[in-house]
Amino acid sequence: MGLEKSLQKWQIAFFGDKGTDYSGKRVTIFDTTLRDGEQTPGVSFTLEQKISIARQLSDLGVDVIEAGFPASSEGEADTVKRICEEGIRPKVCGLARAVKSDVDSCIDTGVDMVHVFIPTSKIQRENTIRKTHAQVLDITGDIVSYAKENFGQVMFSPMDATRTDIKELIEVCRTADAAGADIINIPDTVGVCIPSAMKPLIAAIRENVKCGIDVHCHNDFGLATANTVAAVEGGADQVQVTVNGIGERAGNADIAQTVMIMKSVLGIETGICTEKLVETSRLVSRYSQIAVPPIQPVVGENAFSHESGIHSHGIISNPSTFEPGVMTPEMVGHKRRLKLGKHVGKHAVRQMLEDAGIKTDDEQLDMIILRIKEISGRGKKVTESDLFEISDSITGIHPASKTIVLDDISIFTGNHAIPTASVKAVVRGNKMVCSKTGDGPVDAAMKALLAIAPGHVDLKTYQVEAISGGSEALGCVTIEVEDPKGRIFDASASNSDIVIASAEAMVNALNVVYRADEPGR
Repeated sequence: MGLEKSLQKWQIAFFGDKGTDYSGKRVTIFDTTLRDGEQTPGVSFTLEQKISIARQLSDLGVDVIEAGFPASSEGEADTVKRICEEGIRPKVCGLARAVKSDVDSCIDTGVDMVHVFIPTSKIQRENTIRKTHAQVLDITGDIVSYAKENFGQVMFSPMDATRTDIKELIEVCRTADAAGADIINIPDTVGVCIPSAMKPLIAAIRENVKCGIDVHCHNDFGLATANTVAAVEGGADQVQVTVNGIGERAGNADIAQTVMIMKSVLGIETGICTEKLVETSRLVSRYSQIAVPPIQPVVGENAFSHESGIHSHGIISNPSTFEPGVMTPEMVGHKRRLKLGKHVGKHAVRQMLEDAGIKTDDEQLDMIILRIKEISGRGKKVTESDLFEISDSITGIHPASKTIVLDDISIFTGNHAIPTASVKAVVRGNKMVCSKTGDGPVDAAMKALLAIAPGHVDLKTYQVEAISGGSEALGCVTIEVEDPKGRIFDASASNSDIVIASAEAMVNALNVVYRADEPGR
């Protein structure tokens, strides 16, 4: 009986206390990248960037876009209005405090939904708006009724809900529901809730209101996504997320992680075109200038990358051996990659060499692996470019002629000048010159080199690190590029001049791309 009880407890914990079947359940996605996401310290999107993000979110398939807080400034109101005029598929929502003028500002922009909020926890009530619980109830009823009468679709948020006395929270939610709220959002404003508490909290509110329930979780303790999923298990109909999890302080629940957990683990439909998750992540990363960590779940560069010999061997045989199986790289717009490092094994190296048309015997393969581990053991990243150079030296194969040979690069920049790079290179035997402007000298150099590169190659990632100290420190630049077939190649270069190191790394990467397509290799 002891074993049976243990198994029963495990099944309840893993599958839900009623063996919950979520098939057929649909959870709507409310994206607040343009509102809460822009509240990330140091992030400020231009109008053009906001419109671009809104269009991308529309293509991604989100249901609602919170475009901003119209009453905060005239510029913000104009931006929200412009987004409304784009005619995108998702509903556009505007944020408003529990005051009529804020609601009016939302109405003036033409949004489809107004999102009104008021602090409800004792600490926020007493220290921000200086109101009693009774006063909050009155304000809630009045503002939701006003918004509903003058607008139509209304979302209400009891701010700091998870630190609000549960009895008072339910009273506020009932008041909003009775006043006509279409959906009530439960915010974990300072990220202090845990999943085991979030699920019953939402379930309790579900029993007391007839309208829809939404959830907005912050990531102060790294639990935003877990709490969001727990809320869905508790009965939430909608989730608030941001791209890459950006937002106030430590951010919000990440859209990619939240959607893929619901889709792949719970079997819940979201309407999201998951194949666009990676490209959406990269777009927002570029505009926010917040790099996505390589180990970021779902969209990070390492999400489907494998270095360990045991893992690589398994992946080559069957990807589900060391990947979730229910989520593949193709499902999210990603690529599976074998990586080089001190844990690499024979199967991975042989596969990478064969993919490039390079044949080795067992003794040569052992020597190549030993060289890779020696280099990696010194703390240096080993790229595909390094692999090919190592294999050439060990097999005695004369390196193929390089498609691109960099001859010269010059940079023009200054306090009031647009950074411009001019490159001279020999491309397939022909001398070429190209000049491009960019956001900085490195960006200009990358654009100039890509402009003269045969075919269409995209720069995917760029990383620079110092490998020596002092004012003349050497910088190592590592970049990844993607070819038209979706293959990703990396290469690196070092120089005391970061622009030159960047240009040389790009040339090395491009030559790896073209080498991979050479017949007979």
